[in-house]
Amino acid sequence: MEQMVNIHIEKLPEGLYLATSEDVPGLVAQGRTVTEALEIARDVAKKIIEARDEKQSGLKLSTIADAFDYPLILSA
Repeated sequence: MEQMVNIHIEKLPEGLYLATSEDVPGLVAQGRTVTEALEIARDVAKKIIEARDEKQSGLKLSTIADAFDYPLILSA
């Protein structure tokens, strides 16, 4: 089952992108591009969720709706 995690992306003064999430406490990832930060954030989120599930303290995440908006990021 797929679940949705909201990610906040912020460009740092150094030019890197920082990804965090209120849905998954402890999720912090950074990358040179938005895409790289999101890929790392996906891996970190999976590991955090797996660790919490093992401790029986799972997160309450939203299931994916039949339709939703998704921003597609393209490089020029």
